[in-house]
Amino acid sequence: MIQEQSLTEVLKKYFGYDKFRGRQEDVIKNLLAGNNTFVIMPTGAGKSLCYQLPALVMDGTALVISPLIALMKNQVDQMHALGIEAGFLNSSMSRSDYEAVKQKVLDKQLKLLYVAPESLVKEEFIDFLRQATISFVAVDEAHCISEWGHDFRPEYRRIREILNHIHQVPLIALTATATPKVRLDIIQNLKAEDATTFITSFNRPNLYYEIRYKTNPIPDIITYIKGHMGKSGIIYCLSRRKVEEIAEMLNVNGIKAVPYHAGLDAATRNKHQDMFLNEDTHVVVATIAFGMGIDKPDVRFVIHYDVPKSIEGYYQETGRGGRDGLEGNCVLFYDFNDIMKLEKFMKDKSVSEREAGKLLLYEMASFCESGACRRKTMLHYFGESYSEEAHVNCNGMCDNCRHPKETFEAQDLVTMALQAVEQTNERTNVAHVINVVRGNPNQQVTIYEHNLLPVFAKGSDIDEKAWKIYYNQLVIADFLVKDIEDYGVVKLSDRGREFLANPRPIKLFAYKDMQIAQREHDDLEEYETHDLVLFDKLKILVRKVASDKKIPPYVVFSEPSLIDMATKYPITIEEFQNITGVGQGKAQKFAAPFLRLIKEYVTENEIERPVEVIVKSTGKRSALKLFIIQHIDRKTPLDEIAEMKNMSFEELLEHIEHIVYSGTKMNIGYFIDDTMDEEEADEIYDYFMKAQADDLATAEKKLGGAYTMDEIRLVRLRFISEVGN
Repeated sequence: MIQEQSLTEVLKKYFGYDKFRGRQEDVIKNLLAGNNTFVIMPTGAGKSLCYQLPALVMDGTALVISPLIALMKNQVDQMHALGIEAGFLNSSMSRSDYEAVKQKVLDKQLKLLYVAPESLVKEEFIDFLRQATISFVAVDEAHCISEWGHDFRPEYRRIREILNHIHQVPLIALTATATPKVRLDIIQNLKAEDATTFITSFNRPNLYYEIRYKTNPIPDIITYIKGHMGKSGIIYCLSRRKVEEIAEMLNVNGIKAVPYHAGLDAATRNKHQDMFLNEDTHVVVATIAFGMGIDKPDVRFVIHYDVPKSIEGYYQETGRGGRDGLEGNCVLFYDFNDIMKLEKFMKDKSVSEREAGKLLLYEMASFCESGACRRKTMLHYFGESYSEEAHVNCNGMCDNCRHPKETFEAQDLVTMALQAVEQTNERTNVAHVINVVRGNPNQQVTIYEHNLLPVFAKGSDIDEKAWKIYYNQLVIADFLVKDIEDYGVVKLSDRGREFLANPRPIKLFAYKDMQIAQREHDDLEEYETHDLVLFDKLKILVRKVASDKKIPPYVVFSEPSLIDMATKYPITIEEFQNITGVGQGKAQKFAAPFLRLIKEYVTENEIERPVEVIVKSTGKRSALKLFIIQHIDRKTPLDEIAEMKNMSFEELLEHIEHIVYSGTKMNIGYFIDDTMDEEEADEIYDYFMKAQADDLATAEKKLGGAYTMDEIRLVRLRFISEVGN
């Protein structure tokens, strides 16, 4: 066994540190003693050193299984920079280079060999491993083994099978994120039940977590980054198309950014990665492939344009911020519709995969919509208790603790919630329990005769989404526990049983639909910040213009547009075009009297106008706009246009709305005439002519639910285009 002093000397010689961090030394000693080892350390805690240092002092070559070919070169370059002999083998190499690395391993010249799991399954590779002197096997990013992990890779589940073909050596599995369920899955799959487990706290106290509702994300992101100019950041998106679009949008608006996704060739990915590491660019817009193994300590912000597929994924990605222990801001733009889209994307997967994915998605939705401390929720997810108290403040390092949500007295509700779990014999998941307590007699409920339970329908007056949030709070507060073996099933904890035996006053965070809460918050901000006197003058003017043209006032300019005018005081046609809901066409048609009014008001009252971030459009967006306009002019069916551009019908409608609401006249009547009954279309059209606002939810309600949302949107577009543009 190597002496403790020698380990410290190796640490200093190769890595430049005087002492080990956290439990690094314990992990290393356990591995050197020949024991299987399981390491769970958050990003930035020094996981890699736990296998890099032992590789230096053990005979032979350490085999490191790593999931991303694109990052192996980066990891090997880091080793070379430290004076450590390392290499990689993957499918991107030439045959001669591949064979040269293999020979170095056989000659014991390499201390670390990085391979992708796909390489392991090849017979020639297994033969090579049998001949080599392997000191130990390291499974990096071990969460990829588990179907319950955030980045599941089927190839990882074959690792144990392959390792059985080579000499028995110690195994070390490492991950930055693993829930109790994922940990169990990893251990069982690797057949490493004897492994010593080392867990470091998941808490990253320097990271600030904030969830924003996804109303107008692009201007928000540009404004945010311009407020953090010169700082490094990552923006995560789910699709390659969105990555390219946002990167281009940032560059057009004076923010140097590069895209990173699997669709780019390896040379471009490596170039963009190096640009980020060397600070030739400050922002990378990426799919989740970016960041694994990236050692950049000063990432100051991590923005999620799209909601991640799990809390585990969110933790892993935000963990790339503030690895030096300094400032790290994590902003996620959330819309429940994105959860629904992700759920639809799973339709081609097996039933078990769909169910697993759905559970992870809805846990993510609850995390976003909850009023509980973000940090406490996240740590609980990983089986770590942040505080014994039910509602603890993390020193204002999340939006919920910085701006506390409303609470309510919930003794009766908690009693009802726990009774529902108890009466269903603690054998079902939250979704089933909610169906019982809300009185939804679906097939599962009636099969088990849970519609006959005393608690059935007792909570029918509470919204399903609200129940999910309340149950989530009860799990976090340790009144309920999730069954590790049968994931998703909830059981009463000792604390929950004690509460049922002796109910007492308890507070929960009140549920409020996030979109409504955001709107109320925005309304409050607008009320506090916009010029009320100017706003009243603009309202009078808009009514006069509408009366003269015999159209509803909102067709001229909506109330949000007037509020924006009373906040930004636009005095040129260029500034006016950047007001919410106003574009070039609308500005040309209606702006003149409004500009005169605002100029006079600003001069008379000596107003100091704010400097506003103006978001410029990309050429690509202009090309898409032109494509849509041209095909609508040719009367191409809208569903065909969507198919040509590989987008959903809903996405196409969003683009058309943007064009129409900016003042461009578009005749989509041909499509409405082909797909809708004339009388029905006329009824919707007449509604908008008489309505005081063009809100879709109000329209659907007033029209008695007789029409689909798409039908209402189409006719609204026709109306705005014909009457207002």
